Parts: sequence; C-alpha cells; structure tokens
Amino acid sequence: MTVAQRPEWRRPGPTAEQRRNDLWIGLGMTGLALVSLTLARSTGAFLLGPPPSGPEQLFWTVAVTLPLIWRRRRPTATVLVVAVAFIAAQARSAPESQFSSWALFCALYTVGAWGQDRQVSRRLRIGVIATMFAWLGLYYAVMIDHIPADTFADAVGPVPPVLAAMVNGVLLNVLVFGFAYFFGETAWVAARREHELRAQAEDLRRSQADARERAVLGERVRIARELHDVVAHHVSVMGVQASACRRVFDRDPGKARTALTAIEQSARTAVDELRRMLGVLRTSAGTDAAPPTAGGVERIDELVERARAAGLTATLGVYGDPVALPESVSQTAYRVTQEAVTNTLKHAEAALLDVRVRYLAREVEVDVTDDGRGGGPTDTVGLGLIGMRERVTAHDGDLEAGPRAGGGWRVRARFPLAASTDRPVGPQREPDDRQQAAAAAEPSA
Repeated sequence: MTVAQRPEWRRPGPTAEQRRNDLWIGLGMTGLALVSLTLARSTGAFLLGPPPSGPEQLFWTVAVTLPLIWRRRRPTATVLVVAVAFIAAQARSAPESQFSSWALFCALYTVGAWGQDRQVSRRLRIGVIATMFAWLGLYYAVMIDHIPADTFADAVGPVPPVLAAMVNGVLLNVLVFGFAYFFGETAWVAARREHELRAQAEDLRRSQADARERAVLGERVRIARELHDVVAHHVSVMGVQASACRRVFDRDPGKARTALTAIEQSARTAVDELRRMLGVLRTSAGTDAAPPTAGGVERIDELVERARAAGLTATLGVYGDPVALPESVSQTAYRVTQEAVTNTLKHAEAALLDVRVRYLAREVEVDVTDDGRGGGPTDTVGLGLIGMRERVTAHDGDLEAGPRAGGGWRVRARFPLAASTDRPVGPQREPDDRQQAAAAAEPSA
C-alpha cells in the first residue's frame, strides 16, 4: 500500500501518559547519572582532567540529564539545553560522562521523532552534531600537548597511538550520532505512516458504508418494483371482478356478492402491498437495474433440482398445511431461498443441501442449510445478505444467516401471516426415502 504524502502533516503532541513516562525517564536518568558520578569520584578516574568542586559536579550532572522530563513536550528546547550543558560540563572536566552521553543521544533522537517543524528539526540536529564534532576536534587539539609520555608505552599497532585514539573517538561519535539521527527520523516516518494508514482506513470504512447504502437503496427499488407488479395485478383483478359484478348484479345477486367479496379481498391485499412498497421506498433512490424474474414458493423445487444437477445431494421438505400466501411474501421466500442456494453452489464447497418450507400457525418459514465451510462472499450488486435482510424486513419478518454449531451454513427466514391466511392449498410434501437418508447424514443445526 502506498502512503499518500502530506507535507503539511504535523505530529500531534504527546499524550498525558507519554508526558508521565517522560517525567519518570528524566528522573530515572538523573538518578542513575548521580550514581555514576558517585562511582567516578570514588575511583578517582578523572579522565577529562582535574574536576571542579562537588556542588558544581552535581550541577552539571543534573543540568545534562534532568531536561529529559520535557523531551517530547519541548524537544527543540530540550536538545539545545542538553547540548549546551554537555559541552560546558566537559569543558569544566565534570567526571560523569556515561549517562550524560546517553542523555544527549536521547535528546537528539527525540527532536527527530517529535519535532513539529521538520526543516527546523533537521537543521537543529545537523547543527548540534556538527558542534559536537567541532568540540571534539578542539578538545583533541588542546589535550594533545598534555598527554603524558608513558600513556602509550605498550602500544604495538601499526597506527600511531595518538592518531589511533583520535580516530577511535571520532568513529564512536559518528556511530552514536548517526544512530540518534537515523532512529529519530525513522520514528517520525513511522508515526506519519500510521496516521496516513488510519486516515485511509477511515476513508475505506466510509466508502464501504456508502457502498452498502447504495446496495440497500438499489435492492429496495427492486423490491418496490416487484410489489408494484403485485399491486397492479390485484387492481386488474378488482377491475375484472367489478365488471363481472356489474353484469350479473340484477340477474344473479349471489354471483355479484361473490364478486364483491373478491374485490374487497383484492383491495385489502393491494393496500397492504402498497404500504410495503412505500415502506421500502421511504429512503431509496432511483436505479436502472432491471427487475428479476418473478417466482414463488411453488418454484423452490426448481432451485433444489438445479443444486442436484450441480452435483449436490439436495433435499426438499414441505411441512405443515400449505396455505395461500400473499404474492409478495411468496416471491420474497423464493428470492431468499434462491440466494441461499446460489451462495451454497458458488462459495460453500458443500456436498449436502437441505431446503425446508414450514407452514406454521401464523407464519411461514424457509430454512436452507448446507455442510460447507460457509462465510463466502456475498454479492453486493445482486441480492446478497443485504438484499435478503431488506426483503424480509419489508414483510416484518426475521432473518438468520450464519454458521451452524455442527458445521456448515444456515439461512432461515420467517414471515408472519395474516389471520385470514389459513386455507390449505395442497398436500404436505416431505423428502422421499433417498432424500431423507441423505439429510439424516447431515449434522443437525
């Protein structure tokens, strides 16, 4: 992934926790430096020359290390104070140098990692490093005439001992300052990259949310088109029945009454479907997608046959007394089953497929299970889980879609039925012996 370059980005200041950590780091470094000073005075190894008084030694030790408590809040000021105190302490021959050197390293690293102005930060680090090497050169120039004659009495290498000592000191400082510069720059780049990745992740999240919203809106429009066809059908039936009623009204009042009853039922159904259509359209926008081919629960067996033709062991069971379903409910049940079977064929890598239609007391249920791995991608352009949920919700139903406890995947949709939908329209159909044997081998949901 390529990180977008945004030169105007500035690293946010340290958090409260980071400021507390800096306080403890600065205090800890100061405490260790004081311990190092005590040990150096105890050994009497004053490598820089005769030391100043004890209080001045304490002062320079604290002056070099204590500013680290502000290192991330004021990185520029911290590195300046530490660098000046470090040179002054060496000029005064303060014996503590180990933790003072680490404090200078930490200050240089921090201004590289946390400096707000990158140009100022870069120039400041280069200036401090150049000053340190200039001070090192000055120190060598002053001290070279004060080296005792017997200091290098045991030297046996091919390089002159004084030159070897000077080169060794230069190389050590190059390594220390180089790492301080490199790690500081790396830390700042890493923080910037993390910021950019977070921004890209947020953009991606918004893009995915917009895509899901567009998929929902497009599916709502497709649902509304199907419901529109249903409403148009019922209105047409009402017109035919009204015409028949008008013709037989005087001759056969019984037939006229039957026609009026049919008109009443069709009107109620049309109003109910119109309410659903307006419900799914309340937040949707237009789309040019073509409406899918209509289908109902009576065509679910075609889906099962298609699965068998694809090589799956597929079973279909119809339980309860089948009743006449509203056309939109029948279409939605078919669409949900169609999508579930399609996902099984495309993504699940399943061997068994079980489709069940249950007619319960006040609801109808379609249940599609398989023994595949589940969790395959859904088609955000077609129906998909978004479309299934929208369709089921439009009919005040419930949808369950997810992995089963025993393995495989399950899609189950329930649709409430009106109290008047209770007339049986056909016999109950269960799987035959071959299908029941295949279904029995499938793990239970």
